[in-house]
Parts: sequence; C-alpha cells; structure tokens
Amino acid sequence: MTEAESAGLIDEELALTAAREAFLATRTGTAFPVVLGHTGANRFTVKSGTAGDLVGVKIGSYWPGNDEAGIPRHSSAIVLLDPGTGRLAAVVEAAAANAYRTAAADALAVDTLARPDARTLTVVGTGHQALYEVRAVARVRPVRRVLVVGRRSDAAHAFAKDVTAQTGLPAEPADARTAIAEADVVVTATTATQPLFDADWVTPGTHVSAMGADRVGKQELPPALYGRSLLFCDLPEQSRAVGEFQHATGAVLTPLAAVLAGAAEGRRSIEDITVFDSSGFALQDLTLAAALLRRRAAVAGQEAHR
Repeated sequence: MTEAESAGLIDEELALTAAREAFLATRTGTAFPVVLGHTGANRFTVKSGTAGDLVGVKIGSYWPGNDEAGIPRHSSAIVLLDPGTGRLAAVVEAAAANAYRTAAADALAVDTLARPDARTLTVVGTGHQALYEVRAVARVRPVRRVLVVGRRSDAAHAFAKDVTAQTGLPAEPADARTAIAEADVVVTATTATQPLFDADWVTPGTHVSAMGADRVGKQELPPALYGRSLLFCDLPEQSRAVGEFQHATGAVLTPLAAVLAGAAEGRRSIEDITVFDSSGFALQDLTLAAALLRRRAAVAGQEAHR
C-alpha cells in the first residue's frame, strides 16, 4: 500500500479503533525491544511485535536533509509477515497514518482517564504532530477552547489560526503558566529534553498526555508532578527505558491496557491528576496496517458492486 493510498484511507475513527485494539493486545501479545539507529544526522527506529495473527515490524525514519529535496523528513513503513510461513504478507507506507496513530493513543488515554466534562485543551508544541493531537482529543471530549503554548510567539499564533481553520474550535496562544493552570487536558507534543512547565501549575482534576519522549534523555514533564499524580503508560518497561517515565524512578506505573480491560483503576475522583506517557509500540502499527488493509478491501468491494 503506497503512502498516497494509506493517507486517503486513514481517519481519526479508524486510528482510535486500531489503537484500542493494540493496547488490549498488549495483554497477550509481545512488543520487542526498540532498535534505535542513526547515520550522521539521520535517525531511524525499528519496532517489532506479535499479537494473534499479526507479526511484523515498523520502520520509522527522520531524515532532516529531505527538506532540501522538498519531501517530508519523517517516513514510516509497516511490514506484516505471514504468521504461518514468515513470508512477506504486506508493506504499508504510512507516514501520514502514523501521525493519526500517535494522536489516537493520546486520545485513547484522554477518553479513558480525563474528566468527562473536560472542555479546555492545552497543547504544548506547534509542530507537525500537534494538530493531529488536537483533532483526536476533540473527538473524545467536548472541547470548547484550545490554548497553544509554543517556543516562538509567531509559531503559536500561526498554529492557533490553523487549529481554528481546520477544526472550527476557538484557539489562542497563551503563556505556559496560564495555559497549564486553565487546562482540563494537557497534551505535550515536542522534542524537549527538559520540563516544559512547573508541576505546581497543574491543577487538580487535570489529565496530561505526553508523547514526545521516545529516546534516552528526552523529557517533557517535571518529575515533581509524579508524586501528585496517578501514572499510566503504554508499556511500563519501555516507558522507564526511553519514555517520559525514565525520569520517574520508583514510581508505580499502570498500563493503560489494564484500565481498558477493567483490571485496574483509572481516575478515582474528579480531583485526581492523571498522567499518561505514550512511548509508542509495534502493536499500534500492526493493528493500524491491518485496519488500513481491511478498509482498502472494503472500498474495493463496494466499487466492484457499483
């Protein structure tokens, strides 16, 4: 499946359904250790896993020099293997779909952990991923206002305009302290290597979804926040190794899948602060690729009957 095909088939609903399937699959499936590679300034990640009939890998790459060639810096390819023979079953190019997939995990956490009446969303970051995060969260909560925090004022203003233009939601730039204090939901979507705000700015009842930390040394959240919060993640071992919770020594982490399956508590009161770390895992990519292939087959079947 080409990049153009997958980009034409993906939407928030498919991504969220695939994300839920992937998280629940972690209870019986396996996500293997992440392989991080680089060549000069170019970086790539290999994530692999297996769950039921799904076996395969996702290769994500970041080639900053692609800007000069007028092509995206990020790419993503998902390789599915035949579970019976190990032979190649499918290759799905999914750079655009990967952005939906990443946002869907954070939205799934919001849907599971945030207060039902959450209306103010603060997004920290104005890059490529941030708009996908806003759209995904707005599908699972009655968002009425979006506050934007960016390193540069001009980028924050431009991004706020994009949010309103593409979602219809009122959006405005704000300083970090105000945006965090007034938020019902905070989503961080950055490449930061140090905390983006102070723990004391987070008010009781807030949910925080952090997706930026995926390598040793990355960090978006203040460690002081952990002692005030209930902590959730996709894969505890991976989150401690390369995710946000590499900075949460000794903290108790609850897999989001356990909450989804009814095996663990999520939010216990409207005053709880809940924090979710999304470090990303292969089963998200495998379920996404399978869902895209099923949708393509369904579309082809509909066209054949016309």
